Amino acid sequence: MNMYEDLRVEALAPSHDRASFSCGVPELDLYLQRQARQDVDRHLATVFVFSADDIHIDAFYTLSARSVLAEHLPADLAIKLPRYQIPATLLGRMAVGEAHRGRGLGTYVLLHALKRALRTSKEVASWAVVVDAKQGAREFYLKYGFIPFPSQPDRMFLTMKTIDKWLG
Repeated sequence: MNMYEDLRVEALAPSHDRASFSCGVPELDLYLQRQARQDVDRHLATVFVFSADDIHIDAFYTLSARSVLAEHLPADLAIKLPRYQIPATLLGRMAVGEAHRGRGLGTYVLLHALKRALRTSKEVASWAVVVDAKQGAREFYLKYGFIPFPSQPDRMFLTMKTIDKWLG
């Protein structure tokens, strides 16, 4: 049994205590505290939070629509794709509270995000999940098979085909 299965995952709501969340990365803390609610209200991102009590946030991630150009992908993949915008899902931000650091919650959150993206891709087409790895997170995503864009090594993707093989 996963130690985090008791956490509820739900869309960010006014009842969630965003102010007390701290992951140790000021940019991510400030995003959740000051910007996330606005992004939700404007339909720019959906913010999913992990909480044991429906108030305190233990972790979060965001998903939104994205597109990529085939010409920006590795040549062996680009050759198989059309030359227009390729639909993708952006895993825009992901953070785990400092109290959970190093205990596997990051992996659990990532897998949850990938499952949700895969499920959604069956209704709204998406070829891949794209991430822009923040400093220190690149190795985390590489460990799970994300492939760097040749011209932007901190921008990475994982195809839905690969995700489906793992989780489908």
